[in-house]
Amino acid sequence: MPKVKGKDSLRKRFRVTPHGKVMHRRTGKRHLMRKKDTKRRLRLRKPDILNPPVAKKIKSVPHMSV
Repeated sequence: MPKVKGKDSLRKRFRVTPHGKVMHRRTGKRHLMRKKDTKRRLRLRKPDILNPPVAKKIKSVPHMSV
């Protein structure tokens, strides 16, 4: 029987916290940063928490849960 594999791409993009929340990097920080104000750029630095329905799908992938 083959071994169960998780998705490496998901493991790179998402992280499950000890409390079970799924963190991800915010979008919109790759380029065109000059026209975004400082407050917005500071906010884009911080990771974001996924909403529960999407987080449930991410955690259902093998090797993603805590």
